[in-house]
Amino acid sequence: MTVVRDGQERAGDVRLGRVGKGVRVAVALVGIGLLINGSVRATDDAWPFGPMSQYAMSVPDDASITYTRISAQTDAGTTVDVPLNIEGAGVARAEIEARTGDIVKDPSLLQQVADGWAKKHPDKPKYVKLELIRDTTQLVEGRVVGPPAPEVLATWEVRK
Repeated sequence: MTVVRDGQERAGDVRLGRVGKGVRVAVALVGIGLLINGSVRATDDAWPFGPMSQYAMSVPDDASITYTRISAQTDAGTTVDVPLNIEGAGVARAEIEARTGDIVKDPSLLQQVADGWAKKHPDKPKYVKLELIRDTTQLVEGRVVGPPAPEVLATWEVRK
């Protein structure tokens, strides 16, 4: 924007009006309030206005690292790891990890994974059996010791 001063055109600063300042202050206060609320509740459900706790820590040199996955036997006779994302089976890994206890108590919840896969990939082999597996990797002095140890937490025979 150009401003005319003393008969000459000059590039000038545009000052923010009262309404513009008020809107910016209000947006900042709402954002801060949402961050405080999410931090106080300390759950990932409030993301992006709360902590993503799984990224907020480091791993000790001598520790176990767990990784949750779902393995599927298909009607083509193959065994595959289910792609846990929206494009794959329609469910994200974080959702499975958050509901691991529920799935262990009620393995029929895995039916939704098979249904999501079949709906999104009608031309691919169907899942006939699903296993919820927790792989544990052991660290000693910060180095991986041996292959991951798998533990089957739940098994589900898929309904047609």
